[in-house]
Amino acid sequence: MQFILIKNLFEDFKPYLEKEISIGGFIRTYRSSKSVSFMELNDGTFFKPIQVVLNETTLGKENEALFLTGAAVKITGKIVPTPGMKQPFELAASSAELLAACPPDYPLQKKRHTLEYLRTIAHLRARTNTYYAAFKIRSVLSFAIHKFFNDRGFTYIHTPIITTSDCEGAGEMFRVTTLPPGETDPAKDFFGKDARLTVSGQLNGEAFCFPFRNIYTFGPTFRAENSNTPRHAAEFWMVEPEMAFCDLNMNMELAEDMIKSIIADTITNAMPELEFFNEFIEPGLLDKLNALLNKDFARITYTQAIEQLKKAKSDFAYPADWGCDLQTEHEKYLTEEVYKGPVFVTDYPKKIKSFYMRQNGDGKTVAAMDLLLPGVGEIIGGSQREEREEKLLARMKELGLNEKSYDWYVDTRRYGGVYHSGFGLGLERILMVITGLKNIRDVIPFPRTAGSASY
Repeated sequence: MQFILIKNLFEDFKPYLEKEISIGGFIRTYRSSKSVSFMELNDGTFFKPIQVVLNETTLGKENEALFLTGAAVKITGKIVPTPGMKQPFELAASSAELLAACPPDYPLQKKRHTLEYLRTIAHLRARTNTYYAAFKIRSVLSFAIHKFFNDRGFTYIHTPIITTSDCEGAGEMFRVTTLPPGETDPAKDFFGKDARLTVSGQLNGEAFCFPFRNIYTFGPTFRAENSNTPRHAAEFWMVEPEMAFCDLNMNMELAEDMIKSIIADTITNAMPELEFFNEFIEPGLLDKLNALLNKDFARITYTQAIEQLKKAKSDFAYPADWGCDLQTEHEKYLTEEVYKGPVFVTDYPKKIKSFYMRQNGDGKTVAAMDLLLPGVGEIIGGSQREEREEKLLARMKELGLNEKSYDWYVDTRRYGGVYHSGFGLGLERILMVITGLKNIRDVIPFPRTAGSASY
């Protein structure tokens, strides 16, 4: 059974004018009057549905009750132009066939549901405009990320999901075990040692940036962090490039180029979805995204950021003192009040950053960088990595890390470890920027958060 795709009709319907065609799709809306009925049909290939016009004999009175929202149907008819209407064409049906019925208790009968309610039916919510658009953009954005790195000669590396190394050192990792409840001896476990779900592919990626120079990883990462906020999830996707012969400034240049490139690609390839979000979720969204493309990202040091915050007239809930971690309210002030756009903050105190970051000559700071965006805060975290073996070992000892667990990592420095840099971008964070959605649960198909792991 050969169906014409709705996507093809919206791209150019003229070759199909006055020709009989068949379309397979799902009923989004259906309304009838005495002599004519209207059906909106979507087949998954395009954001906008096609309008189908049916006369009273097309369906037959005995079948009309079966054509409910959610049902799958085959419609045969002719494409006719509709100048001056919202859509430039419609399908005048000559026959309609029910392929799969949908009962009246279908949860998506209404046109509008709250996002909170739709999160309770994650297996059905992609059938709504909001989530169809969100997950289509997720697909377009993921391809844009791969394209960005591929066009620049990066090698795509698959790093382990199960690991024995804690990249961030925070200990918020899920344990992987085959041991029965109550048994805790790692020597008896499947791997013969303590194993966890990865929080980052970075450390493994660093091992590959030396033979390949420029690599990136892109995959799921996990945090056992009991944070029930709109910005945190237990499972999320990260893109993490690592570049040999790359310093902190080059790292920031790549990060800025990447953000602009993937936003531009998404605008080009997902405009119907973005127009929907611009109208219904965040008015002015397209203007905001275009402004990001046309603005140079500011660069300041952490020390300068603290100075700016101390001069602020805002009454912060968390004092901005040198040595503190920047809070959301601080990031918001810097991006929205001071610089009115994206800001790179560099050279953080080493005591609040990870062991692998290159130590600066002042003995107090490291060559770290975070990219802050208006409305969302930190979206990228990165650094120049510590390539000096003795400095790395001293820092690990200072933090009480088990050096034996990181022998392989130190080897990458011992055997020709040149200066190198990298960063991590959370896919869901940039999706929130691009769609205007405010909750990370709305940009992940099946979100895993504290206390919730359905499906």
